[in-house]
Amino acid sequence: MSGFAEALIYILQTLGGLYLLIVLLRFILQLVRADFYNPLSQFALKATQPLLKPLRRIIPGLGGLDMASLVLALLVQLLLMVLVILIAGANPLSAGPQLLVWAIIAVTSLFLKIFFFAMIISVILSWVAPGSYNPGAQLVNQICEPLLAPFRKLIPNLGGLDISPIFAFMALHLLDRFVIGNLAAMSGMPAILSPFI
Repeated sequence: MSGFAEALIYILQTLGGLYLLIVLLRFILQLVRADFYNPLSQFALKATQPLLKPLRRIIPGLGGLDMASLVLALLVQLLLMVLVILIAGANPLSAGPQLLVWAIIAVTSLFLKIFFFAMIISVILSWVAPGSYNPGAQLVNQICEPLLAPFRKLIPNLGGLDISPIFAFMALHLLDRFVIGNLAAMSGMPAILSPFI
């Protein structure tokens, strides 16, 4: 593969990945019932609205969740993978239905990574700016709370020290490494698509 093709794949993965992140973040914000009047939530809404509006006419919500945003995330991931395979000089049709499986694995991996990095930001903010009213800090805490709540019920309070993020990090890491990694290997995901997971 030429240097130009590698650069093109890098640009595609970066820019496409950013948009995919925003689409999946919109789904997560709805999943955790985050504040949609937060300026960052409003940005996610406005950035994804043009593509979601037509999808909503076809795909109904399910249990209060906007399934159209999840389908859009899968479609964007699928398109990115097809383009990367084409730029690499291979035929995406040879993968067939495996492409959809790879897209589901990649979106699930990104889903876990969003929670992982949101928790890292939350932990750092709890040290540097505890109780901050910054819109970004509030949104990060709203994303992390549903993940941390089950661990807080199981782990006793250690005199004001919250160690539940440690166990949440471990759970996310185990899921990412052993479930997502093994699923990608078992499905035969090519190395050219590994940056997506």
